[in-house]
Amino acid sequence: MAEGNQLRVRLVTPEKILVDQFADAVELPATSGYMEVLYGHAPLLAELGAGDVTLHRASGGENAGNSDRYNVSWGFVEVLPDRVTILANDALVPSAIDVPRAQQQLKHGQDLWNQAGDSEEAYAKAEHVINEAEAKLASAGSKS
Repeated sequence: MAEGNQLRVRLVTPEKILVDQFADAVELPATSGYMEVLYGHAPLLAELGAGDVTLHRASGGENAGNSDRYNVSWGFVEVLPDRVTILANDALVPSAIDVPRAQQQLKHGQDLWNQAGDSEEAYAKAEHVINEAEAKLASAGSKS
């Protein structure tokens, strides 16, 4: 049960519901940059970028003062005054990230970039692959 003014946060992938809990604040990687959501936030629908979702709990329960991080790759977020629903293409806890695979993904994205020529679509695809790989590597390299 939520205490005070907490957000109900759900992080959902096509395979499973990864998170269904309460938090005091949520940091999200929108495509235009990170944003923070607090209880009472105006309704919002935004495109999710690649990066970390961080759930902060400052009060209540055994996990008070802790935060949880999840690396997400693209999707959408719906923000309502009392809840946040994150629909992610992929989501992992940082410890589950396969670093060698992310490094291969980064190299592949760089190769795509170098081969893009005059194609805007090819550059956009390469940038997408590179951003996702860099976000995974950053998440795996930082401490929770």
